[in-house]
Amino acid sequence: METYDVVVLGTGAAGLTAALAAHDGGARVGLFEKASQVGGTTAWSGGMVWIPGNPHMADLGLDDDRVQALTYLESLSHGLMDPDLAAAFVDTGPEAVLWLEAKTPVEFRVIPGFPDYHSEHPGAKRGRSLETLLFPFDRLGPWAERVTTGYQITGNIMMGETSLGRGAPGGVPEEELARRRIHDERGAGQGLAGALLAGCLDRGIEPRTGSRAVELIVDDGQVTGVRFETATGPLLVRATAGVVLATGGFEGDAELVRAFLRGPMERPVSTPTNTGDGLRMAMRVGASLGNMREAWWVPTIDIDHPQAGRVPWQVNGERSKPHCIMVNRAGRRFANEAANYNALGAAFHVLDVTTFDYVNHPAWMVFDHHYLTRYGLAGHRPDHPTPSWMIEAPTVEKLACALDIRPETLTETVERWNRHADADPDFGRGDSVTDRWWGDPALGDTAASTIGPLDTAPFYAVQVRSGTLGTKGGPRTDTSARVLDVDGRPIPGLYAAGNTMASVMHMTYGGAGGTLGPAIVFGYIAGRHAAGETP
Repeated sequence: METYDVVVLGTGAAGLTAALAAHDGGARVGLFEKASQVGGTTAWSGGMVWIPGNPHMADLGLDDDRVQALTYLESLSHGLMDPDLAAAFVDTGPEAVLWLEAKTPVEFRVIPGFPDYHSEHPGAKRGRSLETLLFPFDRLGPWAERVTTGYQITGNIMMGETSLGRGAPGGVPEEELARRRIHDERGAGQGLAGALLAGCLDRGIEPRTGSRAVELIVDDGQVTGVRFETATGPLLVRATAGVVLATGGFEGDAELVRAFLRGPMERPVSTPTNTGDGLRMAMRVGASLGNMREAWWVPTIDIDHPQAGRVPWQVNGERSKPHCIMVNRAGRRFANEAANYNALGAAFHVLDVTTFDYVNHPAWMVFDHHYLTRYGLAGHRPDHPTPSWMIEAPTVEKLACALDIRPETLTETVERWNRHADADPDFGRGDSVTDRWWGDPALGDTAASTIGPLDTAPFYAVQVRSGTLGTKGGPRTDTSARVLDVDGRPIPGLYAAGNTMASVMHMTYGGAGGTLGPAIVFGYIAGRHAAGETP
């Protein structure tokens, strides 16, 4: 039987960070991955990391402290957030960033001006969201091809270079992109996953891919190992100090989704291997569960991708631009379309108590030719034939008929929107700093950056469905990332981090990087604590 001090399951940000921290704490580390490629959903993401009080804020003269950070989180929690866990996250975050930058190739910087997602709440700040700098993948050798790639976020740019990060309007110059290709420099989630992986490889920690963890081995109440399924048969691995669960969420398992999530979730945009393996293993050894109803919600549309076929596509900044609204199946607006993607998820879960129907799901994103010409959508521009996933009509009335909506209702909705094109009296779109940040940067910090009439034919619509970046529920943990049993006591030898654990954020999403920030912090805490338990 193979033996390590610490066994880490999963190679996203949480797992890679846990492996690094455990190694640097003196432990022999075994790192295992279910998929054939590494990086998990981290590698598909924007690679931003939300860390209140991070050391780079001072570089820009931005102030922050734990009181303001905890005040902000508490203002969003409805009393549901674990205050001790929140304090552990806030207190350890800056330390984890400094350690990663000192000990690994990971580099961060603040995107100037980037606001928290609930910017009007007490304690909200700008500058807590860090972006990952470019990392040269030629450093990884053959592992460069073994980092999983998504289909939405381009790997050779940083988020600060996009319209979301207020990058140059024309994007990154082609000559700069050509320079980056020389050493295969990648940013966003690719850069973060690659740099963390390089840190592991530099330490001799090589991920074992194709190894699905299926059972925790328990001796006298302590987790002492893991049973894996591999292509060559079962594998038993002993862990003398601890096992870290960092296998992602359960959004890819339809049975678990139906059992736990609070409302519709039809389109996960994470890696399909996130099927709740860590959750099931923790449940079998008596773990207490928390936050199981919640996910990192995101609205999605279905598009045709040249390599991947029909896939879900996140619509985040797209629905915040002018000349675009969202309506339900009755043809009425139902929320501030520019609200952050996680908060908007609640609107899809509104239940009509008479019809017992989710009245806002699915919804329609409706826009005009001005919108499509200026912004495009999921790579589509009006100089190409209208794709099958987009509906086009010469008038609003005919568009309504194509959507099976009463023409009078949709026409009334559009006319009301157009009459109030400088403000939104119904849902306050454009009032928030965050709304305006996600709007059109060329139109400044005004409501005009997100509000504009739908008055230029033809008109278009795409169906919007509830999706997720990952689930938020899982085994409850203490401030040392130790998994708790149903009586609130730590299960010896078992840790959890990332989307496997019951999220510290509970139902909210503090800012860009609100998934990866806690993943890194609790991965760091778990690895460090487990190493301290090494015999």
